[in-house]
Amino acid sequence: MVTTSSEAAPRHGGLRQSWRLLAAAALGIPFWLLTAGQLPRGHVTDGGYWFAVGDPLVAVGCLVALVWRRRFPLPVALVVVLASAASTLAAGAAFLALTSIAAHRRTAWTATVTAAYVAAAQYNIDLYPIRLAPPPTWLPLLLTAASAGIAIAVGLAVGARRAEVASLRERARSAEREQSARAAQARAQERTRIAREMHDVVAHRISRVALHAGVLDHRGDLTAEENRVLVRSIVDSSHQALEELRDVLGVLRDRPEPPQPSLELIPGLVAEAQAAGLDVTLAGTVSGEPPDTAGRTCYRVAQEGLANAAKHAPGSRVHVTVEGAPGDGLRVTVRNSPAATARTAVLPRSGYGLLGLTERVTLAGGELLHRAAPDGGHLLTARLPWPDHRGKRT
Repeated sequence: MVTTSSEAAPRHGGLRQSWRLLAAAALGIPFWLLTAGQLPRGHVTDGGYWFAVGDPLVAVGCLVALVWRRRFPLPVALVVVLASAASTLAAGAAFLALTSIAAHRRTAWTATVTAAYVAAAQYNIDLYPIRLAPPPTWLPLLLTAASAGIAIAVGLAVGARRAEVASLRERARSAEREQSARAAQARAQERTRIAREMHDVVAHRISRVALHAGVLDHRGDLTAEENRVLVRSIVDSSHQALEELRDVLGVLRDRPEPPQPSLELIPGLVAEAQAAGLDVTLAGTVSGEPPDTAGRTCYRVAQEGLANAAKHAPGSRVHVTVEGAPGDGLRVTVRNSPAATARTAVLPRSGYGLLGLTERVTLAGGELLHRAAPDGGHLLTARLPWPDHRGKRT
């Protein structure tokens, strides 16, 4: 038999508690009146005051004790059932006590209280001198066992219903917790995605602004034309950074998401870097149209590599290679030589560029490698899957 703790039973409100106690009292009244009708004439006036006074007082005490049956289920049930042996009117209270203990669905508790219930009923039969002829011994025992069976069946049904309701409530709470967890995870993923996009589209332009501003601050031998070119580059880069930042933040305002970069935009990215004074060359051959995810990730790798070269290796030569074909994968490499000039300004490090790029490449199903080159420069390589028409992947 399945068991549940007493703490699992719901606490009843005052109204629900009251009608149960009133029902128990009403159930005992017919037995008490039936017994009164079978007492010898003048029994009460001749000294049988227990039936008129003691019997009802014991019944009231049993009903009062049942108020605490939720807190102390087994002791209260035993006390009420045993006390019913001295009170015919307490028969309803004993029935409710047995029903309540059976609702807890604990075999040992139910068996103990049932035994006490049957024994008390047998004693109660001989409590008063009724006028009817004594019934056969087996009949009172059978009737008592039948009433105990009814009480246990009702209690088990009530306990099963409580367990079902508790299970449904727990499922609802569990579903609500899971929904909250999924919502929190979705928010965290969206924040991470937006932060990564902001880094990708803004960091390299701000790096160029800082580099050019550093040149203006430390070089006093520049001609007016050189100063004008640097200032113009700072203005253009700042304007582009603000435009791209506005596009990313527009997603937070329910605006349509800006078009994502693709492989075809890498030549333009290289041209911008060349216009900013970086010595960059682009080579490689791509046969066909790669998947959008692979092309977009390839662009981000090239963007991060050029931004890092501009920040950490000023004056270096940068070589970008993009090559690939269906079934062979897409490969992008950004290699820069050692810095040719000393950095004119110390640029702040975000610490998340390559980390976020590694995660982006991994989510696209590829792998990212970055290490120092033998000549003292730096090598950044990403390999991305590109399935062919047969679904083959590298």
